[in-house]
Amino acid sequence: MARKIIYVACGGAVATSTVAANKVKELLKDKGIDAEVNQCRISELNSYKDTADAFVTTAKVSKDYGIPVIHGAPFITGIKQEQAEEALLQALTEE
Repeated sequence: MARKIIYVACGGAVATSTVAANKVKELLKDKGIDAEVNQCRISELNSYKDTADAFVTTAKVSKDYGIPVIHGAPFITGIKQEQAEEALLQALTEE
């Protein structure tokens, strides 16, 4: 599997995306998935859609970027985190 590129986004690319990005990094490391996890603002997602394999956003995003967008609030709250993890892993392993 080629190295995956994931962008974790929130409103300011500071607080919630940092927490979510750390959990995503930990998950991918535990699953042995080679990945680059970056943080950005939701307003910047469009500029990364051509290079990313998936987006994880801590706010709901309804725009279609042509790649999987995983709702990342569960990585902050812990509620339904397993479902979010499974959705991300499935998005990264489907090609």
